[in-house]
Amino acid sequence: MKSLLYSFIFLSAFTFAQTNTFKNDSLKTGIADSTKSQNNIDEVTITQFSVKKLNNPISTDVYSQQFFRKNPTPNIFESIAMVNGVKPQLNCSVCNTGDIHINGLEGAYTMILIDGMPIVSSLSTVYGLSGIPNSLVDRIEITKGPASSIFGSEAMGGVINIITKNALQAPKFSVDVMTGNQGEVNLDIAKKVINSKQLSGLLSLNYFYYGNKIDQNKDNFTDTALQHRISVFNKWNFKRNENRLASFALRYFYEDRFGGEIQWKKENRGSDDVYGESIYTNRLELFGIYQLPVKEKLLLQYSYNYHNQNSFYGNTPYMATQKVLFLQLNGEKQFGKHNLKSGISYKSNFYDDNTPGTANSSGENQPMKSPIAGVYLEDEWEISNKNTLLIGYRYDYHKVHKSVHSPRLAWKFEPNPYNTLRLSFGTGFRVVNLFTEDHAALTGSREVVIQEDLKPEKSLNTNFSYLMKIPVNNYFINVDVNGFYSYFNNKIIGDFDSEPDKIIYNNLAGHAISRGISADVSTNWTLPFQIMLGMTYMDVYAVNDDKKTRQLHAPKWSGTYTLTYQFKNQFSLDLTGQYYGPMRLPTVPNDFRPEYSPWFTLMNIQLSKKFDSGFEIYGGIRNLLNFVPKNPVLRPFDPFDNNVDNVVNNPFGYTFDTTYGYAPMQGIRSFIGMRYQIR
Repeated sequence: MKSLLYSFIFLSAFTFAQTNTFKNDSLKTGIADSTKSQNNIDEVTITQFSVKKLNNPISTDVYSQQFFRKNPTPNIFESIAMVNGVKPQLNCSVCNTGDIHINGLEGAYTMILIDGMPIVSSLSTVYGLSGIPNSLVDRIEITKGPASSIFGSEAMGGVINIITKNALQAPKFSVDVMTGNQGEVNLDIAKKVINSKQLSGLLSLNYFYYGNKIDQNKDNFTDTALQHRISVFNKWNFKRNENRLASFALRYFYEDRFGGEIQWKKENRGSDDVYGESIYTNRLELFGIYQLPVKEKLLLQYSYNYHNQNSFYGNTPYMATQKVLFLQLNGEKQFGKHNLKSGISYKSNFYDDNTPGTANSSGENQPMKSPIAGVYLEDEWEISNKNTLLIGYRYDYHKVHKSVHSPRLAWKFEPNPYNTLRLSFGTGFRVVNLFTEDHAALTGSREVVIQEDLKPEKSLNTNFSYLMKIPVNNYFINVDVNGFYSYFNNKIIGDFDSEPDKIIYNNLAGHAISRGISADVSTNWTLPFQIMLGMTYMDVYAVNDDKKTRQLHAPKWSGTYTLTYQFKNQFSLDLTGQYYGPMRLPTVPNDFRPEYSPWFTLMNIQLSKKFDSGFEIYGGIRNLLNFVPKNPVLRPFDPFDNNVDNVVNNPFGYTFDTTYGYAPMQGIRSFIGMRYQIR
């Protein structure tokens, strides 16, 4: 298999493309300037895929909205699967909540930002990701690997920075409506409400509805959770003297989600008559940036989010509220060949729920209040035209965990325009909230046991990236190879194996490793046929008492593919998909289901047509090969465990469990849609 990987590195993988490319001041600000370069090899761009790599020592890839339209989906959670090494993971086979894994690490290790702000709180990483519509997105910046020196806690696995549309540059009006043969409806509408020389306002509405109880595998449970949600987004961009930045955005999100037995009705919510997982989500977000009117470049960034959860898993309630306030003041100054960046930040996190996670030793409710103050300094030193060195350091003070240090070192070597090497080292830390990170703890199907006072996780990390542009006549083939290695102390792992009806949490006595290599290859030419392929090999495991255990839902082999053919009459044909090798699954003792999933691919095809009038129509087929996992729910006929003690009918003592699923239960299905915009 290793020889296959080495061969693949030189034959396949990552396209960097964008019709309008961007140069970013820094990942954390999310502010970019447009450039008109079309075939500049330093930009690493092509017009078909709208993907590029930022030109700094930290390897960061930028994906435009046009890239994700090659497989149109209602939200970011589903779209992000098109990126090699990034995996949206369904954590519940019933209500279909999930998180986003980078390089095999669980979703709690992935920091998700909106316009550079940590607006996606830990509670919403479980419930709110499907509520971020693609209509908000101008582009998405992805950094694989730890970034705690800039972003602090929760950035150990990687950073996904969602840059929203700029109201000054957005179309006057746009609409995108999509439906499918299973009855889902997705509607995106955006309109400029004010458009002047000094101010522009953008009002955007996303509505999604799916209400069909479909049970193709005949287990009496919905194959896909029913969803009814609405998202309203309003952003204001101000044009100021000397091009100083100023923007403000507000978003409200509501969702009613249900998964469970086919006969479930609203009046069964919270009862033990019919099993259903019913989740009501209310969420408010506000965030913005303001550049101070001084000579030096000083940016004030701020965000606040309120998240309220009203949920029942069968007859088990889960009621939670989270409020997060974030403030950051950062500056930037050029001293010769040194670009200095520094900042101070404050994050206030209030979290309360009805579980043991927010109870004191006496069992009384005690909401979590965890303010974190931080300061960071970073120096990007251009040693020569070929060498750039980045040195960064962050200090955070946490009320419980006290001082936390996060240094980072990165080096970029570019001997010529055709080859670029990046190497980085650093540390990471993470403050854990179990009940917002592990959905299995909330389903009511297993008892949660916390054996000790949990300490914050720490890690040592190294990453390398090698970008090679191979000339082919007047064009290029781009090859991007990335390697990663992380060593974890105090890693917190839920033990699903010791007792089938419990999840036992404690700090790992040993250590954990996440290591691997990914390769991406793409074409960069004006031919009508474009190729983008990716493959990742990773080995993610924990060692406890000399026993090595593979990470759940972390396949050793995975990859992506995007093939596009552009016809002369503005028709486009896109074939996209992901493939996954065997991944370890949370089985129970004497489980009749395999411990590892099979090899499988989720393939999609789309045909689209653009018109000069601004209209675009598209349609296609998802899951073309009709792959669905088998037996995702254990004992679906006894969800309240009323008959588990019947040794005749249940000799192995199985209990109801929803954690086995590893892929969507929706089989082959079609979709059709229409877009229109007025510039």
